[in-house]
Amino acid sequence: MRLIDRYLLRQLLGPVVLATLALTAVALLSQSLAGLDLIVNQRQSALVFLKVTLLYMPQLINLILPIAVFVAALVALNRLHTEQEIVVCFAGGMSRWRVISPAMRLACTIAFLALLMNLFVQPLSFRTLRQELFEVRTDLAATLVREGEFTEPAPGLTVYAQSVDGQGNLRNLFIHQVKPDGSTTTYTAEKGRVGRAQGRPALFMENGSNQEFSGRGVLNYLTFQEYVFDLAPMANSDELIHYKPSDRYLHELFFPDLQQDWERRNRLELLAEGNARLASPLYNIAFMALALAAIIGGGFSRLGYGRRIVAIGAIAAGVRLTGFLVQSACEDNAWLNIAQYAVPLLATWGAMAAIFRQKVSRYIDISRPRPGIAPAGVRA
Repeated sequence: MRLIDRYLLRQLLGPVVLATLALTAVALLSQSLAGLDLIVNQRQSALVFLKVTLLYMPQLINLILPIAVFVAALVALNRLHTEQEIVVCFAGGMSRWRVISPAMRLACTIAFLALLMNLFVQPLSFRTLRQELFEVRTDLAATLVREGEFTEPAPGLTVYAQSVDGQGNLRNLFIHQVKPDGSTTTYTAEKGRVGRAQGRPALFMENGSNQEFSGRGVLNYLTFQEYVFDLAPMANSDELIHYKPSDRYLHELFFPDLQQDWERRNRLELLAEGNARLASPLYNIAFMALALAAIIGGGFSRLGYGRRIVAIGAIAAGVRLTGFLVQSACEDNAWLNIAQYAVPLLATWGAMAAIFRQKVSRYIDISRPRPGIAPAGVRA
């Protein structure tokens, strides 16, 4: 019997892994297209783009896993049942639970891995992602200049560069600054680059001129081979990284610091996210049970199980959509968090009830003879 268990498990494990990889690749492609702004507008390197894209993976995988389990289980179980291998298991004396136990053990293992990702991997990756996006947003080299555009990175400061090469060098640079006392200064330079001078951010300009017009009507003009424009006033920012509910660990969701205004105002949202972290892995078990119900929950059919699969697929989609709606509703009512667990558990119970309600057939249909199967008409 253990040999048959391992065989059934292998038949399910391969499609689950392949389906997960395929759906993750599609999701990453979609995410990467949305993240192209980092390269096009923020002028970040491909390494930063790749890092940001990969940091989204834990959440994407958790969303994809139940779908991958459902699709892969349908494919594997449909093949096993159509080729009468499951019928042979029943004919050999295996109980219905013994036949489905490899699939349910696989689903429980996947649910446990998803729980670990929810509790530890996702918060860590999203915190790193938030830090990376914060650094991109406060990157002076990226926010100071946009190629061929006049930008205002700070009040009273206008910057223009005709082009920016791959090394970050600014060509044909123009800077116009209006100071608080009303005086204006205009800088032009053939070349510029953002760097640091004495530990402070600065813009190094080469081969240019400086025209300063004071409020008293005095114009000062000079040329320079190299001039250092101080960017420290622009870099001084009191902005702090704010962690969203998806970035927080479980204890921060269930026991937030209520002395903080944001945590106090969003207490229910944090609670809903915490319960969703614990409840969402259950959908892997529910979707595996639904896939089993689609194939084993009815009688054998040589014409396939198209209608049954479509019906169960619609039920699975409805179950997951209900889960999202319940999570959203929990942000207004804490007691509804119980429903976050009830939705996948009820789906699992309904699927298992459909599986065990169907009477097991001990007859083998061998209109297409297969090796190792008794002749037609023999009752196992």
